[in-house]
Amino acid sequence: MMALGVQQLKKELGPKIVHEDLDEIHQFLDRFYMSRIGIRMLIGQHVELHNPNPPPHCVGYIHTKMSPVEVAQNASDDARAICLREYGSAPVVNIYGDPNFTFPYVPTHLQLMVFELVKNSLRAVQERHMDSDRVSPPVRIIVADGIEDVTIKVSDEGGGIARSGLPKIFTYLYSTARNPLDEDSDLGTGEAVIMAGYGYGLPISRLYARYFGGDLQIISMEGYGTDAYLHLSRLGDSQEPLP
Repeated sequence: MMALGVQQLKKELGPKIVHEDLDEIHQFLDRFYMSRIGIRMLIGQHVELHNPNPPPHCVGYIHTKMSPVEVAQNASDDARAICLREYGSAPVVNIYGDPNFTFPYVPTHLQLMVFELVKNSLRAVQERHMDSDRVSPPVRIIVADGIEDVTIKVSDEGGGIARSGLPKIFTYLYSTARNPLDEDSDLGTGEAVIMAGYGYGLPISRLYARYFGGDLQIISMEGYGTDAYLHLSRLGDSQEPLP
């Protein structure tokens, strides 16, 4: 619903849109979504703590022995399934990292972030190599276990993003894909997950990362590909970043 509202606003403003002038909208949406992430976290934690049969190693929403490699594998499988449905084929996703390494985190948050990053990479690689006879290059996920941060890098060879486009990728009014939202569409139909186009994946993922003191950075090499660095704080010493 919010994406539809932003879309209608974008249509209304039409060619007059200047991304620099939209700071107020972006700040409002950042605050709105950060509040929502916090409220959902509190409600979810409360409900889960009263679950009479909690899953092993779980304290509410938090998994005390979460394997980032396992979560990355599940998120990649989901993203590849959507890519297969959309394009008929999907690049391979290779994951590097210690499958036995675990740390406390919220698996649903990590799943959402990695899913969005892998989905973006799959689409970029697929669209760049669609007409080529060669096999599409794989998307690589590297999980690194540091003292302060656990970092997950998602690398692709999907052609990259122009330097002029990089400041826009974390705004809610920008997507490189065609927009799936049609104002006449019935939002109550519960449509299947679409590949891309809302322009929400990266900004929301960055908010989820920042909620627990992490961050998301995108470094792109136009003409080659993009690297996304997802930093997850493992110190547990950051305060909730309330808007």
